[in-house]
Amino acid sequence: MLIDSHCHLDFPDFAAELDAVVARARAAGIERMVTISTRVARQPDVLAIAERFSDVFCSVGTHPHHADEELDVTTADLVARTRHPKVVALGEAGLDYHYDNSPREAQERGFRNHIAAARQTGLPLVIHSRDADDDMARILEEESGKGAFSAVLHCFTGGPDLARRAIALGHYVSFTGILTFKNSSALRAIAAELPADRILVETDAPYLAPGKFRGKRNEPAFVVETAKVLAEARGVSFDEIARQTTANFFRLFRKMPQPADADKFMQSAQTKSSAA
Repeated sequence: MLIDSHCHLDFPDFAAELDAVVARARAAGIERMVTISTRVARQPDVLAIAERFSDVFCSVGTHPHHADEELDVTTADLVARTRHPKVVALGEAGLDYHYDNSPREAQERGFRNHIAAARQTGLPLVIHSRDADDDMARILEEESGKGAFSAVLHCFTGGPDLARRAIALGHYVSFTGILTFKNSSALRAIAAELPADRILVETDAPYLAPGKFRGKRNEPAFVVETAKVLAEARGVSFDEIARQTTANFFRLFRKMPQPADADKFMQSAQTKSSAA
């Protein structure tokens, strides 16, 4: 059992064969998929997909690339939109200084609004952070001083200091196909050292296909390849990584309904983690 904790099934890349994409994920043992919002204005499209498939859930939020387009979206708006039973997270929101598609002040303002919504709802915040380690760590620490909230640094490509500071605050770190790239040895070294109970896997599909499928459109079934490399980096079996990342996912995404056999699965992961 594996979970794709972050994909974008509403993107046009999947429109022609969405049923087949979901079927391939199921055949690969992917029990749950979370299709992640990038614009609140497009939430109806994201929700429609989550409602269409029993094993697909979604988030609500504004990607930092679009922060200046949705400055009118308040914390109260976000909270209200999480009441739908298929909405299990906030985001993705955060900081992207690589492209700077939105002014940094707009990114930070939107990010803090999403943190406030995560704090109020108890739902996890899916965080996008690129080339913004110092400001990201600063904001997370400042906001944690106002009250606890749960979050995951998705598609982690930051440095060890950001990972360490985020985990110290109780957050999680998630890895994509980037982990499998030949030039990602530094990232694999970080992944090898993180606490076992704080790691997740994802695809960020349709982007970042793992090395085996490099150059192709990514899809949820391919999260298996990232999990294999994560297991290799940590010196554990694939089955152990599957158990641990799935248990971590359900601990973080608490609103997500669990498969019928999840309790036994998670107890096994907890036993392995405690023995480590």
